[in-house]
Amino acid sequence: MTIDFYWRLPTHGCHGSLRQSAYDRGDWSPLAAHNIAPGLDRNDADDGYRYIDHLAEIAKAAESVGFIGGLIPSFPNTDDPWVISPLLARETKSFRFMIAFQPGFLNPVHAARMAASLQRATGGRTVFNIITGGGGPGQLWWGDGFSHDDRYGRTTEFLDVFKGVWKGEGFSYDGRFFQVENGGLSPLLAAEEVPEIWFSGSSDAALQSAAKHADYYLSWLEPFDQLADKFARVKERTAALGGEQKCAVRVDLVARATEEEAWRDIRLGFENVSEERRKQGRGGPTDSVGAARQQALKPSEARRYDELIVGPNLWGGFNLLRGGPALGIVGSYEQCAARLDDLIAGGADAFILAGTPHLEEAYRVGEEVLPLLGRRAEALLQAAE
Repeated sequence: MTIDFYWRLPTHGCHGSLRQSAYDRGDWSPLAAHNIAPGLDRNDADDGYRYIDHLAEIAKAAESVGFIGGLIPSFPNTDDPWVISPLLARETKSFRFMIAFQPGFLNPVHAARMAASLQRATGGRTVFNIITGGGGPGQLWWGDGFSHDDRYGRTTEFLDVFKGVWKGEGFSYDGRFFQVENGGLSPLLAAEEVPEIWFSGSSDAALQSAAKHADYYLSWLEPFDQLADKFARVKERTAALGGEQKCAVRVDLVARATEEEAWRDIRLGFENVSEERRKQGRGGPTDSVGAARQQALKPSEARRYDELIVGPNLWGGFNLLRGGPALGIVGSYEQCAARLDDLIAGGADAFILAGTPHLEEAYRVGEEVLPLLGRRAEALLQAAE
């Protein structure tokens, strides 16, 4: 079985190290001599190196070490993935671009035309990460006041129409959220392949929508038994609809030559967390089931880094060191590979990996961790012979 690995592209800027909290890469901090993209030249003037140049370096690094593509996140504080992806496609050869977006803010017919145009321009390198939204004030930033289940109903209808018009002329649809009469793409655009769809969400409403439309069901890392149960449920629902569902995990790694080195970096980063950052890490109101599961780890309440070790090589305080999910993998190269193998055994068919800083860690994970995958299974097979 082939396992696809994607890398995450930090459109919100990046830290130079997990040990400190400053966003000093990608023009998210004031211009300074130690910053990258942009920084200062020898005359203390802007060196002209932009955030898109830094993202291109990360994409090229990830492509060179075997990652099939990169996730382009979408948050209120990021550039738009629809704009970023074609720019980076010009800098790479076969690297796929996973565009994260909330479908409620686009007309599905227009989105289909844009996606088909991207497929045609890039040789079929477009992938979608469909985000339905976490509710609360964050959702209102987008001007979206729909309830949790209504948002997933809207997503389902969006994908009904998106796929329907792609099949050709004469598609009509009369839903609660979208109506189309005799829609369709031009023959040249309709001939392109529909982008692979990765779908996030942990609630029953999310799983129902994913079972109908997703090529990959995507989850943040959770305790392994909990995650395996979630994957089994979504695969069962898809099978009931006559389909087959693949599952994927989004996870950060701190992989080092030794376990001691990896935990040292975690400890130093944790000791530099400010009280303001702890407050931010507590999160705000949300009706997202997945976000609530991450908040249940309560990383902001811990006073020692080792209080957040929740399993072998699993640490629950990543959201204190950078934005995003709380749980990640920490250990030696061999241990990180073993934990990824455990996830594969538990039903994961693909991964979106990340590390801080994204450029150097793309090389490290691609060169030191990924080649070790499957070694333990091979050893067990040899021992059984």
